[in-house]
Amino acid sequence: MYVCIRYLILEMKTVYHKANSRGYANHGWLVTHHSFSFAGYYNSERVNFGALRVLNDDAVKGGSGFSAHPHYDMEIISIPLSGTLQHADNMGNRGTIAKGEVQVMSAGTGITHSEKNADNREEVKFLQIWIIPREQGVKPRYGQLTISSQAKPNDFQQIVSPNKKEEGLWIHQDAWLHIANFDKGVSKEYKVKKAGNGVYVFVIEGKAKIGTQILDRRDGFGIYDIDSFTISAEEKGEFLLIEVPMVLPE
Repeated sequence: MYVCIRYLILEMKTVYHKANSRGYANHGWLVTHHSFSFAGYYNSERVNFGALRVLNDDAVKGGSGFSAHPHYDMEIISIPLSGTLQHADNMGNRGTIAKGEVQVMSAGTGITHSEKNADNREEVKFLQIWIIPREQGVKPRYGQLTISSQAKPNDFQQIVSPNKKEEGLWIHQDAWLHIANFDKGVSKEYKVKKAGNGVYVFVIEGKAKIGTQILDRRDGFGIYDIDSFTISAEEKGEFLLIEVPMVLPE
């Protein structure tokens, strides 16, 4: 008599987006880079990474910005990198966000908002992330959080999750976002929160290594069909990890 034990071995799959291969547009008041197809930039191989639909790296000149415009059925996350971003929407929310803060909007049945540089001289730089929700037609909502006071050096700082009671803000998707500020030489294992999810790593500053892949400033690296992976800081850096479902609802 014998017992046959079968092990499921996941074969890691990856996609690598070098910083200078991203879509680019200079509108004068706005200089932007697109990790995925957006507006006038289209690449059939870069439409999305699972539920991650948009990752824009925006720089807006002083006194300029996006006038009021609508969104529907999308989870929209803004992360300032420098300067101050001024927000206003049709739900009555007014205010600013800066480095060390994060903003979330569930567009749902419809939201109209504007984003402008709160300073007339210095530019504001921020990441705008769109994640496809698991359900459509939800009630629009707004959330904002200061994370700098809770920052964990050399660790994964959770800023977004699917759960209201967890650390950070929440969205209508089984997705988790973490910021990692690592000193040079620090390595840490990231464990995928939900089976079937993938993780898109974006190097905000510095240099990182995952497996044999070296990632420079503003490079993106998608990893899926894994349970965990280790990210190492080749230089002191700041990294954004976006975990999302790889299979979208029909």
